Amino acid sequence: MSTRKLSVYAATTTVVAGTAAASGRAVNTGTAWYRTLKKPSWQPPPWTFGAVWTPLYATIAWSAGHAVLHTRGRARRDLLTAYGVNLAANAAWTWMFFARRSTVAGLVGTLALDTSNADLIRRTARHDPAAARALLPYAAWCLFATALNAAIAGKNRP
Repeated sequence: MSTRKLSVYAATTTVVAGTAAASGRAVNTGTAWYRTLKKPSWQPPPWTFGAVWTPLYATIAWSAGHAVLHTRGRARRDLLTAYGVNLAANAAWTWMFFARRSTVAGLVGTLALDTSNADLIRRTARHDPAAARALLPYAAWCLFATALNAAIAGKNRP
């Protein structure tokens, strides 16, 4: 692998890892607030989230690097902006749900992330269909998270 490719993938991995770390700082399932929330019977066990998010973050980093290597100029800048917006939305929803302790704010955050995912996949597909396909499991998991967040919000209305 060339030095340029290694540099691109190192950069995208660093940014995505930073997003994962920022998200992780907000998540605390041990609080009394979270433990007392009514949750649907179909919520996965807690260990599932780390097991799922780890490979999803890896595919986001790979997709971003691959897409960057397949674009130039304005298209590259626009794509990098879309990835940046998406990663910001990704981190924001955990803060909205866990740090603010708001199921409704979390739901707003997941809906924004779903919208960003659709836009990111559409933009990426224009230049790099393989990178766009790699984002599909991420988008699917986020849709599941939205359904889960909506169920929790519905069960815990004030």
